[in-house]
Amino acid sequence: MSRAEAVPVPRTPNPLWTFGLLRSELVTTFRRWRTLALLGVLAAVPILVGVAVKLQTSGGGPDGRDGGGPAFIAQVTNNGLFLVFTALAATLPFFLPMAIGVVAGDAIAGEAHSGTLRYLLVAPAGRTRLLLTKYATTMAFCLVATLVVAASALITGVLLFPLGDLTTISGTQISFADGLGRALLIALVVAASLIGVAALGLFVSTLTSSGIAAMATTVGLLITVQILDQIPQLHALQPYFFSHYWLSFADLMRDPVYWDDLVKNLGLQALYAAVFGSAAWARFTTKDITA
Repeated sequence: MSRAEAVPVPRTPNPLWTFGLLRSELVTTFRRWRTLALLGVLAAVPILVGVAVKLQTSGGGPDGRDGGGPAFIAQVTNNGLFLVFTALAATLPFFLPMAIGVVAGDAIAGEAHSGTLRYLLVAPAGRTRLLLTKYATTMAFCLVATLVVAASALITGVLLFPLGDLTTISGTQISFADGLGRALLIALVVAASLIGVAALGLFVSTLTSSGIAAMATTVGLLITVQILDQIPQLHALQPYFFSHYWLSFADLMRDPVYWDDLVKNLGLQALYAAVFGSAAWARFTTKDITA
C-alpha cells in the first residue's frame, strides 16, 4: 500500500486550508527564477522602446508620425504617459501571452513531471480545488505581468519625456489625472484579455506530464492563431480567435469611449475561459495520476 493510500485525510477542506494552498501557490510561482526572468524581460521592453524613441528624436530622425509602429508611438515624445499605451500594444501580441503560456502550461504538467502532483492530491483540496487554485495563480500572474509592463513604461516615460494633458484619439484634451486613470483601466483590460490564453494553457497542461511540452504547445498555438488572424481569406473565422480584439483597448483613449469591440473582447475571453476551463476540469478530474 502506498503512502497516499495509507494516510486517511478529510475530503472536505475548510476555507482557511484553501486560502493557504492559494497563498503557497502564489509564493512558489513568484519566487521561481523563471517567473522573475519573465517579469524582467517584460519590464525591459518599455525601457528599450522609450530609449529607442528618445535616441531617434534626439538624433533628428523621424518621430513616429509617419504611422509606423504601435498606434500611440507618435505621441510618446509629447507626453511620456503614451509610453504606457505603446508598451502594452507592443507586448500584448507576443511577450505577454508567451509569458502567460509558460506559467499556465507548467501549472499541472510541471507538478506531474517533478513527481509532486500525486502528493498534492493527497491533501484535502481535491482535484477541482487544486485546478481552481492553479488557474487563480495564473490569472494573478496575468495581472502582475501587465502591471509590470505599465509601471516600467510609466517610470521610463516620466524620466525621458514631458508630461501634461493628453490628446485622445478623438482629438479632445483630457487631464493628466484622467489619462493616468485610463492607463490603469487599460492595463486591467489587457490583463483580462489574457484569461483565455491562461485557460487554454491550463487545459494543455492537463494533457501531458511534461512541463516543457505543455509550454511549447501553448506558445505554438498562440503563434499559430495570430498568424491565422492575419490571413484575409479567414476573415469569417477571425472574430472567434482569442487574439482578434486584443488591441481594442485603444478605444479607451477615445472620447467618448467606444465600447463595442471592448465588450466583444471581454466576452470572447470569458467564453474561452469557460470552454477550456471546463475541458481542463473534465480532463483533470478523470485523469489517472501516476506521478
